[in-house]
Amino acid sequence: MESALIGLAAAVVGVTGTLIASVLSQRLTARVQSEQFARQQQVAEGQWLREQQVVELTRRREAYKSVNASFRRYRTQLMNFLWTVHKDAVTAEAREVVEEARRDHHSVFAEAQLVASGEVLAELNDMTKVLSETYRRIMCLEEGNPDPNGSFEEIRTDFGRLWRQWERMLGAMRADLGAGSDAPALPSPPAGRPFTLDGPPSAQVAPGP
Repeated sequence: MESALIGLAAAVVGVTGTLIASVLSQRLTARVQSEQFARQQQVAEGQWLREQQVVELTRRREAYKSVNASFRRYRTQLMNFLWTVHKDAVTAEAREVVEEARRDHHSVFAEAQLVASGEVLAELNDMTKVLSETYRRIMCLEEGNPDPNGSFEEIRTDFGRLWRQWERMLGAMRADLGAGSDAPALPSPPAGRPFTLDGPPSAQVAPGP
């Protein structure tokens, strides 16, 4: 009888141990699978974030390239139109060229506003204000109603301010894109002399980026 009880107890213990081992094995498997799933999620999220960073960087780079090119064009056309005003040779075609460059710059600037970093956006805003003021002064001069400081020579001299503004804007863009600072600095034009009076300004614009 005692042997039977011992055998029964042993059998119960064995079955119980088997059941417990099975439950523990299932829990351990579930835990391992959960940890694997969590790691896979982390890897997927990290990959997604890296891909988004690349996409955003590409968008900013393209926007900065476009706004930089439009600025160079607008600046050049403003200088050309100022020269035309000085020569009293303004035509409807000449006016339309500068207006087209102005519209293009405004359009590209609006797109850049959507992706630019805070630092670059501040420089873009400053640049646009300076360009708008330069445009206004040139048009006042062309209409025969110049500002007190809006003579041909004074506006011509102020184009140096546009150059310095562009240098700051370009520096902010390069920093935002992670570009190194070891590239050689571009030369600045002589102070107060963006172009001279003995040749067309389009041939004397200081080199841009």
